[in-house]
Amino acid sequence: MISLLIALVYFTFVSLGLGHAGSLFGSAWPVMHTEWGVPLFYAGIVTMILSGCKILSSLLSDRLIKRFGTGLITAVSAFTTALALFGFSVSNSFWLFCIFAVPYGFCSGALDVTLNNYVALHFASRHMNWLHGFWGVGAATGPYIMSYYLISRLDWSGGYRTVAIVQITLAALLFISLPLWKKPQAANTIEHSSKERSSPPALNLSQVIRIRGVKYILIAFFGYCALESTTGLWASSYLVLNRGINSGLAARYASLYFIGITAGRLFGGLISNKIGDKNMIRIGIGVILVGIVAVWLPITADWLCLNGLIIIGLGCAPVFPSIIHSTPDNFGKENSQAIVGVQMASAYTGSTIMPPLFGLIANNINIGLYPVFLLFFAALLLVMTEKLNQKVGKKK
Repeated sequence: MISLLIALVYFTFVSLGLGHAGSLFGSAWPVMHTEWGVPLFYAGIVTMILSGCKILSSLLSDRLIKRFGTGLITAVSAFTTALALFGFSVSNSFWLFCIFAVPYGFCSGALDVTLNNYVALHFASRHMNWLHGFWGVGAATGPYIMSYYLISRLDWSGGYRTVAIVQITLAALLFISLPLWKKPQAANTIEHSSKERSSPPALNLSQVIRIRGVKYILIAFFGYCALESTTGLWASSYLVLNRGINSGLAARYASLYFIGITAGRLFGGLISNKIGDKNMIRIGIGVILVGIVAVWLPITADWLCLNGLIIIGLGCAPVFPSIIHSTPDNFGKENSQAIVGVQMASAYTGSTIMPPLFGLIANNINIGLYPVFLLFFAALLLVMTEKLNQKVGKKK
């Protein structure tokens, strides 16, 4: 039965990727904004609503899960996101779409935080890497679903309806599987004590931040997500405007950056158990730095810069899942849900604020500062994770 539970968790991560704003919404927005007669930049309003709701649900996740349990929160969140996706499909105005973005953002954030902590507690590191790889599969599939409806039927709403059906199916399976969430089998769990403990009281934000080393991991997560999201959003513009590369070729290599992340996570799952979370993070940061240098080097050969983006993607691959998976070991199982929630809130904040900030820098100073911006956050990530390792080492 535990195999069924693992399969459901994988399915849930794929569905999270399918509905990701950067894939499904981003693919449909050029048609949607024209249909509704709103400016192109209104997309930022939707993403801000989604991010704000995800941050809020991340901060509340510890209290919600301690009260209702992981299985019920997961099932209810999946059902609510399905209703919100269907709501997107019938929206006939921008503002109605924004209303449905509130429950979608809150519940997709709850799904993300809840499952990340559950897997960190109960399953080996390889599953965390593969799960995030499967999220990438979903995120890559979303645009293909939307493009089918846009090309064949000129109807963006069909893409949302299709993903809503997938989500409804998932929610039904999750409700049926609720008994499976209570007792994961020891053979498939990581090597923590199997003794049942009474659930400790939920921690508030100030209590979480006072835990030794938490500030370092929050800054590290902020820096990582700032780096990952800024790299993806501005890669094509940097290649075209700073390197003079053809826009079609630039777009192709920008997409390969995301494929590099997905492929790296699928591969990382094969070696993460042997190497360990801390070393996976170190290797990832080292590869990121190599990729940034390749993008930055002022040489005329474009191949080095283009492939540097793929290298950055490969380096990013193990960092996010390894940070999440190491949380129970670093801070204790009793604190992990609260800390994972605050970590995810920090991650959403970094991915929401920093890409627009670089847009201002590119517009008002020079887009050539792109690799410098990335290097700053890579260095911040390295310093903070090593400081955390020192703190945790002293504590143990």
